[in-house]
Amino acid sequence: MAAAALAGCAGPTLLQDQWPAATLPRIELTATPFYPQTDYQCGPAALATLLGAAGQPVAPDALVGEVYVPARKGSLQPEMIAAARQRGVVVYPLRPELADLLAQLAGGHPVLVLQNLGLNRLPVWHYAVVIGADEDAETILLRSGTERRRVEASDDFLRRWSLAGYWGIVALVPGELPANPHWPTYLSAVADLEAAGALEPAGRAYAAALSRDPQLGAARLGLANVRYASGRLDEAAGLYESVAMDPGYATAALNNLANLRADQGCLSQARAALDRAQAAAGPGSAFTAALASTGARLAEAGETDPGCAVADP
Repeated sequence: MAAAALAGCAGPTLLQDQWPAATLPRIELTATPFYPQTDYQCGPAALATLLGAAGQPVAPDALVGEVYVPARKGSLQPEMIAAARQRGVVVYPLRPELADLLAQLAGGHPVLVLQNLGLNRLPVWHYAVVIGADEDAETILLRSGTERRRVEASDDFLRRWSLAGYWGIVALVPGELPANPHWPTYLSAVADLEAAGALEPAGRAYAAALSRDPQLGAARLGLANVRYASGRLDEAAGLYESVAMDPGYATAALNNLANLRADQGCLSQARAALDRAQAAAGPGSAFTAALASTGARLAEAGETDPGCAVADP
């Protein structure tokens, strides 16, 4: 009777308390590939697992030279992220909380996590890929080491994950969004993909964000920059003009538009865009140096429009 009374007073368990709404009590992404690790090389194996799930199959051996550090007998997070990005995926960092991990699983995204299998003072670092969870059994399912389907009690998993700072990432096919996206984090991840030279994938990723929230000025500016860098100047110019309506991004958009018009030989339009950018910036702007650089470029270009094919607005 005493035991029954105690059970009756128990509150939600760890997973029940964080479980995504309208989600079945058991998630398992069974199609996630599995690559058993070799000695000290859980990093390449886990990353190959994540990339395979994102439609970028690669053998762990092909990743060793990019992510494995022999002196450390392991892999570091920046190298893992860079190697994934080089294969054209958006690397989205998780928020450091169990709820976000469960939300990504419910959205169909395996999660690569770092665990500490030891202690704070004597860490034993290990990468694994979370592929599921069972709300009723209070377990987390992983591709881990040499185990295709490792089952860990949720509190054990959370302790090991917390000792590694709750670090985790998902790999997204460009055009695919994470569950419950945190827009600054997502758009920063897309900008990193753009900076790595993957312009077309970055463009799809920015467009996906805009399809969800057309008011995202940072996404529209990013898409405009991709179009500019890809040589699609008229599209980029239209996007810059639309971004110029957003005070938070107007200066950057108009400064870039000024340079685009200069590239087209439309110097009068370039100067008009620069004037608007300077007015939007105001005194003490973070864009002072960029605006000065654009102004110097236009000053050197002379006074005529050599072959401008764009009508003045």
